[in-house]
Amino acid sequence: MKLRSIVIGIGLLLITLAIPATAADVTAGTWKLNAAKSKYTPSNVEKYETVTIEASGTDIHMTLDGTDAAGNAIHTEWTGKYDGNFYAVTGDPNTSERAYKKVTAHSFSVTGKDKNGKITTHARIVYSASGKLRTVTASGTGADGKKFSENAVYDKQ
Repeated sequence: MKLRSIVIGIGLLLITLAIPATAADVTAGTWKLNAAKSKYTPSNVEKYETVTIEASGTDIHMTLDGTDAAGNAIHTEWTGKYDGNFYAVTGDPNTSERAYKKVTAHSFSVTGKDKNGKITTHARIVYSASGKLRTVTASGTGADGKKFSENAVYDKQ
């Protein structure tokens, strides 16, 4: 009887330890901008209408599609980890590198640098407990040298 209790206890412990390792990444999926709930200052800054995040182990690949201040299509990609280190960005006029850092299970900090190594963007990304809402609160200086801020709300598709 005692051996049975020990085996069951070890089994439950192993299951408990395995759950976080196999849990889905809260960030992964396709996110669509909810323009009605979002606010940009100035109102004509670049906006990413679709954000697609793919997770493979600790590697993350983000694809962002939207429009720039003039209404032209923009396509940005970033591949890296949520470890606070800078990784290259393609297609973004404001940043050439971004660092994403996991703060809690549902929140992340983001820092962007331009090609000269100057910090241009700070952001906080929060995912709802339900996993259906993504809110990006960001501020910084655009490629044109003007300050911007945004509160972009995304719905999971």
